[in-house]
Amino acid sequence: MKLRDPQLQESLIQRLRRIEGQIRGVEGMLEQQRDCKEILQQVSAVQAALRSFSRLLLEEYAVTCLLDEEARENPRLAEQNLRELIDLISKAQ
Repeated sequence: MKLRDPQLQESLIQRLRRIEGQIRGVEGMLEQQRDCKEILQQVSAVQAALRSFSRLLLEEYAVTCLLDEEARENPRLAEQNLRELIDLISKAQ
């Protein structure tokens, strides 16, 4: 998938890097045998960050793939794209 906006692409990459850092932080907390409650709070933060990333990516997918020129001219393709989006959303939850 080619993103329309280079700034969005950079934003998504930065989000993934932050999430990667959070994951490493959780790993470190486990190694340090930190309190379970603290670890679970960090895991919850990682999950929220991933949901936010997924939402942005799905929005971009909807705009670039579902509403592209070819899909507007081909109702079957538009329907197929919509079904794919619904499937992706259900898997992301």
